[in-house]
Amino acid sequence: MKRATRRVSSVISLKLHSRMDRILLAIFLTAWTCSASPPNFVLLFADDLGFGDLGSYGHPSSLTPNLDRLAAGGLRFTDFYCSSPVCSPSRASLLTGRYQTRSGIYPGVLYPSSIGGLPLNETTIAEVLKPLGYATAVVGKWHLGFGSKGMYLPTNQGFDHYLGIPYSHDMGPCQNLTCFPPDIKCFETSDVVSVTVPLIHNEVIIQQPANFLDLERAYSDFATTFITTSAKKQQPFFLYYPSQHTHHPQYAGPDAAGKSLRGPFGDALLELDNTIGKLMTTLEKTGVINNTLVLFTSDNGPSLIRTSRGGNAGLLKCGKGTTYEGGMRVPAIAFWSGTIRPGVTHELASTLDVLPTITRLAGAKLPKVMLDGVDMTEILVNRGKSQREAMVFYPTDPIKKYGLFALRLGKYKAHFYTRGSALSGTTPDQDCTQDVKAHDPPLIFDLEADPSEHYPLSLEGQPELQAVLERIKKVKKQFESSMVFGKSEMAKGRDPSLEPCCNPDCSPKPECCHC
Repeated sequence: MKRATRRVSSVISLKLHSRMDRILLAIFLTAWTCSASPPNFVLLFADDLGFGDLGSYGHPSSLTPNLDRLAAGGLRFTDFYCSSPVCSPSRASLLTGRYQTRSGIYPGVLYPSSIGGLPLNETTIAEVLKPLGYATAVVGKWHLGFGSKGMYLPTNQGFDHYLGIPYSHDMGPCQNLTCFPPDIKCFETSDVVSVTVPLIHNEVIIQQPANFLDLERAYSDFATTFITTSAKKQQPFFLYYPSQHTHHPQYAGPDAAGKSLRGPFGDALLELDNTIGKLMTTLEKTGVINNTLVLFTSDNGPSLIRTSRGGNAGLLKCGKGTTYEGGMRVPAIAFWSGTIRPGVTHELASTLDVLPTITRLAGAKLPKVMLDGVDMTEILVNRGKSQREAMVFYPTDPIKKYGLFALRLGKYKAHFYTRGSALSGTTPDQDCTQDVKAHDPPLIFDLEADPSEHYPLSLEGQPELQAVLERIKKVKKQFESSMVFGKSEMAKGRDPSLEPCCNPDCSPKPECCHC
């Protein structure tokens, strides 16, 4: 059981729906609640995939036919955000509907030897759905902690089944591993001195190091079997697929290697796309596609330090590690055959909104804690207005001294602080690597006219813009007054003895951890 605390509605002001919109939504939800079976949910989460990396988002050479079909038949978001420009905090927010500052998943990311992880008293989407009889599974990159005896693994966070690598696949020596057939070694070395990356089934290491050439096939088989088994049992299910793709070092098996136009990054992206195609085919064959909401998005922007191997933010500024648009505005697609009309929405939405939305559609109960997400059902079902009027931007190392780095209200975004990141290096834009810089008054951009954040607006002689700034400051003050920082899990430090090893009593480590 999770520890219950009070639930308070978001301090960010909400847009009011029209009376007719509310009536139509109520009719839909009532009809859905009375239907024979609850909806299924498939949550697809890419890694380091930029706003401009998909064909449906304008990339001229990406080969993503299945994602393109998903976008053509579903709802494509243009203004969708993750909660953090790096991995672990972004994943924590996705699964809990709460900013990483509340759950303590900051600063930076978790490592193989990290003592901490996603606190067990946080409520995940899986734990919201379990009381309703849902089968739950996660396949892929967890990156929310391993801990002592695997205490932070998904099977302790509401998931029945797990197959995956518990953190980024570069967090271990990989320069001698094969990333592409027949025996092309991984392009980059690891910056982490650790055991080789393990493949874990539930709580047991079944392979170390993981075989990158066969990894995606294993993931695909696991996920399709889970869907098929759940459908045969007529049991509603939640499948969470946080892919290793397209994080560096890129890899791909024989079905994708050398078959894209974008080199190693494109091959990795194509392999992800192939798996998504298999999942969609399985939903069709098992007869549950009309009863399944499929959501696709990315954990953060592209790792531009990797140049052409790091992804693309399109027309957005900078990338991973920054609070510019390229670091946190990500592609997002919602597909639900017969329920979501194909099209594009410019409404503001976030990964934080996934938990409240799934909770509403499943008829489950919201966690009794402060949530930062809002329900997106109105957007999905009616192509209506978003309940989210504002989005806040924390850096990778949030502290109370600085508070928010930026805040978006409607179409306007104000940067109170800006800072680049080494993860967005190699670009000609010096802002992408600059040190932290305070702005008073803040830099203000009209993201509808200038999504690239090139041209800050002048307040001089602009009373309407000055009024907007005052509203932004008010929302910022309200939000920051509501933020109670959780104890940092990263601050608990690291213990090399916690690194997952398939031969825990062997010596010398980490070399002997091989099976």
